Amino acid sequence: MDHLINPFHSKEIHTSKEIDILLVEDNPGDVRLTQEVIKDSKLRNSLRVITDGREAMKFLKKEGVYADSAMPDIILLDLNLPFKNGKEILAEIKQDPALKDIPVAVLTHSEVEADILKAQELNASCYLVKPVDIEQFIMVVRSIDTFYLSIVKVSDALI
Repeated sequence: MDHLINPFHSKEIHTSKEIDILLVEDNPGDVRLTQEVIKDSKLRNSLRVITDGREAMKFLKKEGVYADSAMPDIILLDLNLPFKNGKEILAEIKQDPALKDIPVAVLTHSEVEADILKAQELNASCYLVKPVDIEQFIMVVRSIDTFYLSIVKVSDALI
């Protein structure tokens, strides 16, 4: 059983719910490394990987083969994707009433100022640059769990 701190009431909360994570990433090396870091996490996580932007939107809109898929609790989104880039995906998510409240962490190699500003403008929850160094990359992915748990809102009925 995991322990969460409710930042609004400073009480420890016990939960066994898995955190459903959607990783939208086309680089096999980054996918593999992220999967390993998430797997080694002490938290209960379910990780789904989608490798292109068009499929990511089908997944989120529960179209076709994704009709029964669970809605993610958080999305880790690369910007450079085939068929539909991360900025387009982020814009669609934040314009869709059914999706707009899902936290989206942009996780990309791009340090371009225009990309960072566009992600902020599109209401990304955060923008994380993937380091080249493997140890730093592991630290960044682990920080996502911490980030997500710090923004989880829990009803008073649960405490």
